[in-house]
Amino acid sequence: MKVYFDGSRPDHQEALRALWSATYPGKDLHGLISDQWKEMGWQGRDPSTDFRGAGFISLENLLFFAKTFSARGKRSAWEYPFAVAGVNITFMIMQMLDLDAMKPRTFIRSVFLQILSENEWAFDLLYCVAFVVMDKQWLERNATYMEFNDVLKSTRAQLERELLMDDVLRIEDMPSYNILS
Repeated sequence: MKVYFDGSRPDHQEALRALWSATYPGKDLHGLISDQWKEMGWQGRDPSTDFRGAGFISLENLLFFAKTFSARGKRSAWEYPFAVAGVNITFMIMQMLDLDAMKPRTFIRSVFLQILSENEWAFDLLYCVAFVVMDKQWLERNATYMEFNDVLKSTRAQLERELLMDDVLRIEDMPSYNILS
């Protein structure tokens, strides 16, 4: 979480290239600063400017999602900026789980830490669930870009409800996990 994106680091540059390749297989990237990034939903030609508070982990989350599941929604891909939405989802999860605190201050965090102790990929899987829940809610509401924050808040509330269910001991137990399949 404390690793900020650094466009001068070769491993960070490679992660961006890997995200492009996973999202657009077979389509050449013309550079780490290029108008092509706007196609993926970055705000400008240089995706490094969009990471801000979520840091490098948000790029890792996007890459995990792109490699493991489908990186782009069917219809919503052009209705909200995919990449920036992904960065916001990482930040939302970090806030929801109170990950800045030295020790758990919320019950939801304690629940998640137990899940994480059983599966090192729990954060990545929760991210993927959050993304598909957000996408589903977006489509169901026929939301506009101006409603993005409301959809994100609603997504957070749904994730919190599901994580606190008695029978949810793993991310895979969450009812919304089935949307990933």
